[in-house]
Amino acid sequence: MTVCNPAAQPPRYCSLCPRLAAFREAQERAHPEWFNGPVPPFGDAQAELLIVGLAPGLRGANRTGRPFTGDYAGGLLYATLRKYGFAEGDYDARPDDGLALRRVRITNAVRCVPPQNKPEPSEIANCRRFLFAEINDMPRLRAILALGAIAHHAVLTALGFRRALFPFEHGRLHRLARGLTLADSYHCSRLNTNTGKLSPAMFEAIFATLRGDLDPPQGGIAYPGAGLDLAIRP
Repeated sequence: MTVCNPAAQPPRYCSLCPRLAAFREAQERAHPEWFNGPVPPFGDAQAELLIVGLAPGLRGANRTGRPFTGDYAGGLLYATLRKYGFAEGDYDARPDDGLALRRVRITNAVRCVPPQNKPEPSEIANCRRFLFAEINDMPRLRAILALGAIAHHAVLTALGFRRALFPFEHGRLHRLARGLTLADSYHCSRLNTNTGKLSPAMFEAIFATLRGDLDPPQGGIAYPGAGLDLAIRP
């Protein structure tokens, strides 16, 4: 189930960022069958884990209207979520494929597709209000996974933390205030996996650690790690 707080979602034809609005409108003229709008989050606001990506992909979420749906990154992300019990059902790269998230919600630091997948600093700042409202509207939130340094910085700034105190580092878990954990991962993009910057094993290790963090061992299911030693630091 997806529950959206109106304050956490831009209007359908958001004009806060003129460059993004113009690009979105150009895609709507070229592909009127696409979603072509600020992409809403996927998952329940009662979730304990929030995954924050950078922005919708042109032929992924901007086309389908669901985060990480329809591109390479979504295939890796949703397969990993299923493996570690955060999703169930079949992922078929369509918003109506029946895939359901469990205890997790997915959103982006920037809600509209940017040209060349590169939002400008002012655009990230304009969307910060929606990210803050999103986080603030999750009463059971215990962990945030930032996919990439931009998402990491966007989360810290939205929450009012000094970025210098929490440097981005793949595999690092930062203990923030009030029991909230911020986890870092390289973005699960095709570029990162093709260049070897991020392997499926490295990505899975993040979720193994997060699952263990959310479910301390009590004789239940053991979720397999990937043999990587993730650092947990204050």
